[in-house]
Amino acid sequence: MSDNTFGLLSYLALFLTAGILILVFGIRMTRVAAILADRTRLGEAILGALFIGASTSLPEIATSLTAAFDGHANLAFSNAIGSVAGQTTFLALADMAYRRANLEHAAASAENLMLATFVIIMLTIPLLATATPQVMLGNVHPASIFMVVAYIYGIRLVARTHTNPMWQPRHTSETRAIGSSKGSDDSTTIPLSLLWLRFGTAAAVTAIAGFLLARSAVPISKYTGLSETLFGGLFTGLTSSLPELVSALTAVRLGSLTLAVGSVLGGNAFDTVIVAFCDWTYTGGSIFSAAGGHQVFLLSLGILLTAILMSGLVYREKHGIGNIGMESFLILSVYTGAFILLFIMG
Repeated sequence: MSDNTFGLLSYLALFLTAGILILVFGIRMTRVAAILADRTRLGEAILGALFIGASTSLPEIATSLTAAFDGHANLAFSNAIGSVAGQTTFLALADMAYRRANLEHAAASAENLMLATFVIIMLTIPLLATATPQVMLGNVHPASIFMVVAYIYGIRLVARTHTNPMWQPRHTSETRAIGSSKGSDDSTTIPLSLLWLRFGTAAAVTAIAGFLLARSAVPISKYTGLSETLFGGLFTGLTSSLPELVSALTAVRLGSLTLAVGSVLGGNAFDTVIVAFCDWTYTGGSIFSAAGGHQVFLLSLGILLTAILMSGLVYREKHGIGNIGMESFLILSVYTGAFILLFIMG
């Protein structure tokens, strides 16, 4: 066995091990986060965005920040933004798992519509930053500061939408009331301190696994000849997003449909902020100046997929192709076609 083959197999083993750790401990982290959020009596969309969405983004944070610190701007950028496209596509898979009606029909809420709008805004900011003069404030681009401020303000808007909604979706026979999950929960006897300890442990392991994922991703991309954009946008982005997939499918199984959509959209919003964090750790100047056509492609793809999802939440088709919504079919088709195109582009 040649040294190159042995090296590739070693890094592939590390990559797969990290992916398994993310899956196992991401499931545990998501379950405990859902319990903690339920004990605080937050709405499903809010707890999905803050507790599950942010916590399941830990692998993306570790992967992207490590790549940015090591000087791999394209991998850092593509991993964070590529995760947005992948996680939005996960909702199409969750739609397949819910057979009573289209997920977007049953899970429509003012909070999720606000979250979808919020994600589009957060994706547009770095898109504009890549096309504007690369001025710097200290060692970061002004867009990075604006993204952090916009994220904080956007979460406040979603919270206000939950407490004082000015619009409500029309109730139908398939509309699931928020919080109407079918799973029983005997976790009320567990002390909150123990729940936080479990959550912190699972989150720490997930973050470490994300770090290992980043350490193995760059060598694999070099051994295989795949571009950092393709590898970051597809392989590391999808692998580090496994907790979001598990979270969405578990929430659908329990009947917490608003939680399923809210956790993915909340994670997507948080992932966009990771690009701003990477700008602080990247030492080669502004990370937006290092972004090329592939990164612009991924940003545009995220906006397009989120807009398609948003249209489904507004139109609320009950049944569609193969008992999934037309928007889910479009999301799967666009995502598959986009990465085939990225692969062809190299």
